[in-house]
Amino acid sequence: MAYSFYLGCVIPNRYPMVERATRTVLDELGAELRDMKGATCCPAPGVFRSFDIPTWLVIGGRNLTIAEDNQADVVTMCNGCYGTLLEVEHALKHEEKKRNYVNEHLQKVGRKFKGSIHVKHLAEVLYYDIGLKKIQDVAIHDLGLKVAVHYGCHLLKPSAIRPWDGESEEPRFFDELVEALGCESVDYRDKMMCCGAGGGVRSAVKEVSLDFTRHKLEEIRKVGADCIVNMCPFCMLQLDLGQVEVNGVFKDIIGEPYNIPVFYYTQLLGLSMGLNPIDLGLIKQHDLKGVPPFTSQEPALRKIFKKLGYNYDELVEQAKNKK
Repeated sequence: MAYSFYLGCVIPNRYPMVERATRTVLDELGAELRDMKGATCCPAPGVFRSFDIPTWLVIGGRNLTIAEDNQADVVTMCNGCYGTLLEVEHALKHEEKKRNYVNEHLQKVGRKFKGSIHVKHLAEVLYYDIGLKKIQDVAIHDLGLKVAVHYGCHLLKPSAIRPWDGESEEPRFFDELVEALGCESVDYRDKMMCCGAGGGVRSAVKEVSLDFTRHKLEEIRKVGADCIVNMCPFCMLQLDLGQVEVNGVFKDIIGEPYNIPVFYYTQLLGLSMGLNPIDLGLIKQHDLKGVPPFTSQEPALRKIFKKLGYNYDELVEQAKNKK
């Protein structure tokens, strides 16, 4: 299995540890990742598309031609990038006028969209290409966590061109991937609600954005989840850094501050596979300030490590000394 590995913007700039975990896990699972040299921002569906669809199509189309050069389908770790690249792919494959417009501009830089590749989300690759059964087989350690799954918006909709068999309102595939790791996927109210960052709301009206996040965090806290698991770095940033911001903006109404660890799925998958937590980017050096995760993962990691026989404090020291 070979894939063109599309990183997007948030992971390289905010969550490089997620890239590290994903590369490590997919290598163990036998997937070949081909870097997309020269790829740019997707560009973001909730912002760029809102005011300039033609340019959005051209930039997205150019990124797809890089994957075509790789002769490998795209895999992306970001819901927003998935939304843009999949919807651009669909438009260019099915609407001749848009395809001609895009190719007219791409020819200026020696490129042409041919329609020879397909865009996939990492969740799709894990669930369908690698397969749930294989995930269950390689997940040799039960992690024993109560997990609140966050799907995110662009992973599921518009459902007509998503691969989830119409499961956009009550999906189960992500829950099943989490349960394969020996975790309990706990149900909670408004599970399908946006994290709060989507559609440019965070940039436009931050307090409204954070109120969405506060509501979601409160419902997750009510069910006693040990952590939140997602597969989108933009959602992850909102649920991670957003907790710190919510604790400040809404301190008078939330009672106890929120402190719910947030993980990207491949980080937990790697632990369940028996991979080194340091190689998964899970041990944060204490002397690095302003570096994610902003909400400490330590409570959940200590619970997992106790079950797996790791010493958390020793791993922290190893991470500090590792070159």
